[in-house]
Amino acid sequence: MRRTCVPLLCAALITPIAHGQATTPAASPSLQPSPAASAPAAAASATIAGLSLDAAVQTALRQNPLLRAAEADVAASRGAIDQAGVLPNPTLGVDQEDTRRETRTTTVMLSQAFELGGKRAARVELARSGRDLAMADLAARQADVRAGTIQAFFDALIAQERVKVAEESLGIAASGSAAASRRVTAGKVSPIEETRARVAEATSRIELRQAQADRQSALRSLSLVMGVSEGAVSQLDGRADTLPTPPAPEAVAQRLAQAPALRRAQSEVQRANAAYELERARRIPDVTVSLGAKRATEIGRNQPMIGVSIPLPLFDTNKGAQLETLRRRDAAQALAESEERRIRSEVLQTVDQLQARASEAQTLRKDVLPGAQSAYEAASRGFELGKFSFLEVLDAQRTWLQARTQYLQALAEVHRAAAELERRLGSPNDRPSTGTKQ
Repeated sequence: MRRTCVPLLCAALITPIAHGQATTPAASPSLQPSPAASAPAAAASATIAGLSLDAAVQTALRQNPLLRAAEADVAASRGAIDQAGVLPNPTLGVDQEDTRRETRTTTVMLSQAFELGGKRAARVELARSGRDLAMADLAARQADVRAGTIQAFFDALIAQERVKVAEESLGIAASGSAAASRRVTAGKVSPIEETRARVAEATSRIELRQAQADRQSALRSLSLVMGVSEGAVSQLDGRADTLPTPPAPEAVAQRLAQAPALRRAQSEVQRANAAYELERARRIPDVTVSLGAKRATEIGRNQPMIGVSIPLPLFDTNKGAQLETLRRRDAAQALAESEERRIRSEVLQTVDQLQARASEAQTLRKDVLPGAQSAYEAASRGFELGKFSFLEVLDAQRTWLQARTQYLQALAEVHRAAAELERRLGSPNDRPSTGTKQ
């Protein structure tokens, strides 16, 4: 009895230990923490002066918490692939009949289940499709963070330009107030003109404070999407009047095929198909082979035991699970087709909006702004010479400032449309590497 049980017990104990050494997580390089997750927190609190658009995007892709969460999901899916490929553990069983030493019979059996029908390969394929889905989510999150950073950067940059416009407006209003005061002192105009000038100066001062508050709010929004501490961004380096170029129809069609939302929908279809194939494989029962020995005390010898067991699929044929996964695959395919049509329509609408806003900004810059500025300068000189009233100067100033505000608004809409197009089409760089081949 002892000669038979000891080798079986040793084999049962050694098998899982050796198997665990082969699949220990420390041996897999894909489970190492990403550089973004281990970046020091001090980098996020450093003050950034003269921030460019490229630096803002790279910082957001490196430090945004949502991206770190998506990267962790990808790493977790790689662990699921490792787990899906392992073999089932053997089972060690000990049975004893009777409690009296003279008539006691002890049986030791080591059983191993063998999966048939390709279940292990189907599980691995399902886990890989889950990894592909996690990577598609990561690409969509990267596109969203990049587009959000671009939009927040130009919102802050335009808010910075609005502060400059408000400061110039206050300077003009102060000069007009001083000029009106001199003409009132000289007795050339009514004191009402000076009152109007001072009201215009006070209004410009209020607009300046509001523009400064809007700039601070825009900088906070940019810091949030970049993943840095509030107040870390103090000044931006860029030109708000640099208009993005609308993409060509061929480039739109090429990038549309790799849009993050579309890739995610296609990954859902692949995952649903892998789940269906796994349920199809599960309709075939597994075989369990048992080896062991039986010690009968009455006869005084060991008897070898060999057994084979297989479930009989009389009641549970797994048809319900197959039907469920098949219909879920059909639903995923229908959703992918709907998603493709929706993305195509939204992308084309965004391209049209980008072209229209870019044309509006160009027209304002070339035609409207120079004319409004010339009218204001002519009215100011005429007021100094006594040819125009201060009310006419205020009207010309208001027209010029409205044109500049409209131009900045048009620039904001152009960059917002470009960022939205970037969010929907994604970038060729938004395709994370799958790492080592599983």
